[in-house]
Amino acid sequence: MQNVLKNELHNVLSGKSEVRFGTIIQAITCYLNNGAQTSSGVENEKSFKKQETKILEDYITEKNLWIRDIDFSQYVSEGAEQKVYLKDSEHVLKLNDSIYYSFWRDYLYNLLLHNYFFSDTAYELKGFTKDNDVLYAVVQQNFVSITSSTNLESVKEFLTVNGFQNNRNNDYINEELGIILEDLHDENVLTQNDILYFIDTVFYITDKFWLH
Repeated sequence: MQNVLKNELHNVLSGKSEVRFGTIIQAITCYLNNGAQTSSGVENEKSFKKQETKILEDYITEKNLWIRDIDFSQYVSEGAEQKVYLKDSEHVLKLNDSIYYSFWRDYLYNLLLHNYFFSDTAYELKGFTKDNDVLYAVVQQNFVSITSSTNLESVKEFLTVNGFQNNRNNDYINEELGIILEDLHDENVLTQNDILYFIDTVFYITDKFWLH
């Protein structure tokens, strides 16, 4: 069963299978992967990401994906990785600079994995913006109205049933799939009418994920 799921996830990340709001994310990921092959001689991760960002910005310009009309007065909150703005009564916009990831490609993989596992709060990539010379992805997500505080034991039970084991604090791992899922505290998993909504996830792929 896990092998079937892993193959399905491989197809989603490679663009062979559809996932909610996945088309544009898959297209950019494919473009970056092609560009990465020409950047294989770059010495370290920091230099690679800088070069990758330049490749990504060229693509954004070519495809007209720059967003210039964000209403910054609708600021809601921010964490280490992103800033949140109210879009309308049903949606929020999140600006993420991929700081949790060594490469933009891995951030985009995170979006695809989130949209596969948690389609009710799927990220819709609207485009990109820059602030103080920092590149941000602009994603739209459904606004979740909280009706009660989140019980982290319920989060743990839900994830355990779905193959993810709690390995420390609010972090989980699926050893069979080779996927890590982190930062699932009660501000990133909300409860509405006794249903859990995963609004901010941090997925990482281990080397094992790519092994068949």
